[in-house]
Amino acid sequence: MTNNDIFKKLRVALQLRDDQIVEILQLVDFRVSKGELGNIFRNENHPNYMECGDQLLRNFLNGLVIHLRGTKENPKVPMEVIKSHKNAPSKEEKETQPKTDNPKKNSTSFKGKPKKKSLPKKEPVVEKIRFKNGKNKPKE
Repeated sequence: MTNNDIFKKLRVALQLRDDQIVEILQLVDFRVSKGELGNIFRNENHPNYMECGDQLLRNFLNGLVIHLRGTKENPKVPMEVIKSHKNAPSKEEKETQPKTDNPKKNSTSFKGKPKKKSLPKKEPVVEKIRFKNGKNKPKE
């Protein structure tokens, strides 16, 4: 099992997005871009695939400990942090969401089926026509 496999499995298990991984690595003063992370998570056959080095994985694990447990001065409960990963929108989503005064009325929430408007019945434009196409002709 390679470092890339371990990194991918941790990302999936902890439900982390790329921007969250970048923040975790910044906790231990390790800088990496989203593009480099994308190359690490690619398939081995892809031309832009990049191997995850020991240093990157080590720093990610150290940052993950700080992210989940917190520090001595500010401890955290790991399970609450993991649950917050599911609900937290990404930075891009936060910027694109419109600001509303009433948080209960969110424009992205499910509103159910739209109500059908009852339209007044229109009278037919064309009258009913009876076609005589040769059937039931009187016999001569």
